[in-house]
Amino acid sequence: MGAEGFYTGGFRDWHVHLELMRPEPSPVTRVLDLGSNVERLRGIADGLRGVTVSYAGAFITAPGGYPSDRSWAGAGSVIEVDGAAAAREAALSMREEGASVLKVAMNSIAGPAASSEVVRAVVAAAAGLPVVAHAEGPGEAQRARECGATMLAHTPFTERLDDAEIAAQAERVVWISTLDIHGWGTPDNEFGIAVDNLRRFHRAGGVVRYGTDMGNGPTVAGFNTREIAALAECGLSRAEILATLTPAAPAQGGPVVFVPGTPEWPYVAGAVLVDTAAH
Repeated sequence: MGAEGFYTGGFRDWHVHLELMRPEPSPVTRVLDLGSNVERLRGIADGLRGVTVSYAGAFITAPGGYPSDRSWAGAGSVIEVDGAAAAREAALSMREEGASVLKVAMNSIAGPAASSEVVRAVVAAAAGLPVVAHAEGPGEAQRARECGATMLAHTPFTERLDDAEIAAQAERVVWISTLDIHGWGTPDNEFGIAVDNLRRFHRAGGVVRYGTDMGNGPTVAGFNTREIAALAECGLSRAEILATLTPAAPAQGGPVVFVPGTPEWPYVAGAVLVDTAAH
C-alpha cells in the first residue's frame, strides 16, 4: 500500500446493540452485542456481511429496572428477575441460547437495580462465562466487583472512584471503554469523570477493551476514531490501544486490516479494512 505497516485480523467492538444500529464495513469485523432479543439478533447477524456477532442476549434486571422502561428495549430483550432462583433461571436460559457473556443491569439512577443476591446468582450460574455489569449510580461499580462481575459495560462515569477502588477493580474487572457516548465528540462532564477513572485504572494495570455502545445516540456505525482519541487521552500508548481492539490473527480468506506504522508504534486510527487478496 506504499507505506510502512503490518497486517492483522479484524478488530472487535466489545459493546454494540445491533437492534438499534447496523455496522458499516470497517476494520471492526467482530462485535459483542450487549442486550438484545436473541431470536431477532440471529436474524440480524445472518444478514451481516463481514461481521461476526457474539452476544449476551437479554439484559437481566430487577422488576421495573433499567432498561425495561426504555422504548428502544424491545420485547424479549430484558428479563426482569426478583431473587436468586429467577436469576439462575435467566442466566441458564441465556447460556442455552448461545450467549458468550451474561449481562446484568445495575443502574440505580434509572430505577431499581439488580440486587446483590441476583448478581451473585448470575455469576454462580455463568459457569465461567464473563458477567458484564451495566454499573451506573453511586457505589454500583464497587458493588458489581464485590458481587463477582468480571466486566463493566462502561467505564464508570457517574462518580470518581477512589484510588483504592481503582486498584481493586484493576485486579479483577475488565472495563469496556465507551468514552465517546459522553458528548459524541463534544465532551461533557461525564466524559471527564470517565477519562479520569480510566486513566487511573490503566495506570493501575487494569485491562481495557474498546467498546462504543453503538446504537446509543449518534454513535459511529463502524470504527470510531473518537473513541481511539479518548483512549489516548487516558494515557494509553498506540500499542496499548491496539491491544484494546483485540485484533484477531489473520486467517486465510478472512478479513484483513492494514495498520500503518509498526506493531510497537502503530497508527491505529489509520487502520483500514483491505481486500484479502492484497495480503
